[in-house]
Amino acid sequence: MSKDFGRPPLAAENRTLVEQRLKEASSGKGVPETLTIEWRTQPLSVEVIDMPVDALYYNPGTHRIRAQRSHDPQRDLLLDEDAWRPEGQDYLHYLLQAQPADPSKRDPDFDALKDSLRDFKQNEPGLITRDGILVNGNTRRAALKELGVTNMRVGVLPESCTWDDINAVELSLQLRPDRRRDYSYINRLLAIEEQQLMGKQLADIARDFHIRVSTCEQDLWILSCLRDLIERSRDGGTELRLLDFEKQQEKLRELHRRYVKEATASRDNAELLKEMRLVAIVLNFSKTDVRLIEPDFRIRYLNQRLPEELKTSVSSPSAVAIPGLNRSVASAAPQVAEAKALTDMILRAKAVEAAEEGNLSERGTAALRVIAAAEDAHESALEPAGKDARVRKRKQAAPDRLADACQDIEQCVTDLVLARGSRSLDEEAFDEAVVNLRATLSKLAHESARSISAPGDGVSWLLEAVRQGDA
Repeated sequence: MSKDFGRPPLAAENRTLVEQRLKEASSGKGVPETLTIEWRTQPLSVEVIDMPVDALYYNPGTHRIRAQRSHDPQRDLLLDEDAWRPEGQDYLHYLLQAQPADPSKRDPDFDALKDSLRDFKQNEPGLITRDGILVNGNTRRAALKELGVTNMRVGVLPESCTWDDINAVELSLQLRPDRRRDYSYINRLLAIEEQQLMGKQLADIARDFHIRVSTCEQDLWILSCLRDLIERSRDGGTELRLLDFEKQQEKLRELHRRYVKEATASRDNAELLKEMRLVAIVLNFSKTDVRLIEPDFRIRYLNQRLPEELKTSVSSPSAVAIPGLNRSVASAAPQVAEAKALTDMILRAKAVEAAEEGNLSERGTAALRVIAAAEDAHESALEPAGKDARVRKRKQAAPDRLADACQDIEQCVTDLVLARGSRSLDEEAFDEAVVNLRATLSKLAHESARSISAPGDGVSWLLEAVRQGDA
């Protein structure tokens, strides 16, 4: 169920004005303007009218700024208590103009929208309830208000509209593939989660969001992971916020793919990988740096570079009891527990740093020292990890190319079978290609003999085959 924010103070006046203008639009000359929406799974055309910009209300439940509301917890609390007070509406107006990843800064995309509205006027109508609540067009209303425009074109929803309808219609309109400004990454995750909590099947959610079911599952996993990080960062009234991860989309998606792959072989290694990569993401290392972190990163590179104040030693029990079931399961490996302890320490430090925003207390100064020490240790550890990764890549280059060549030859066998059936093989061209293959294998054998001191079965066969061919 969607949250019911109640009715705004001017609801009765807006209903009267809406009814009056709908009546004028339907009785006037010409064809009235309409807007087609998805209404309770069916297409519906609603009439478009002009409404005073100042009479409309921002939707406090809009998905566009759901995560950004936590930017100012005090104003967010006031918004929850009464979304229609001027203070709450002013906060929504501020957030609609702000950057999703850093609401303290103005969003250039908002200024671009404002310029477009000033130069070309309003191309598409917004959408309101009869109480004057904006279902779609919140950002446009903010821009029009900034420009001093007095009226806004809006479609009007049916009288029976509920808050569930408002959320459903907003999502259906925002997820249309057009030029509308997209939801930010975190707000999109929250919208997907909301649909799941309403009981929708993942296949239906994926279709609505124009993504695959696997992508939907990935997004829900990432959001669950972020909520866990926020919970673990909580310390003395400070905690991280979802909007702190707005710019980490690609790193988080790559983490999920790598985690799933590693979990098929070892759950402990997958958890270890997740914890260490999350630390690097929280410390805002680049995507290429995060890729260098593998399950053995801590043992091989990080441990010896961690300062004493960041070293964690955790003794975990061999088994953990499940309450009520009279059963127990194996606990996390000690390495995983130690990695989680380090992650928690850095998460709490980042939460304090974000909360104090430059006005550092003694606690904030201590948090900065932890973050700086962690960054230095990781930078120092990533350097040899990068060198080793490049060496491994060079070592694997030749075998990988040979494996690709084998796949091409396998495909060639299939193509030969098909060509034989249709009698379409160019035999002369095929013979010439085989001659080139023989010459290439001779070069490969020559370099293999020079490079490999103790040939195995495969290289021995290659050398013998080429030798017999030459004979």
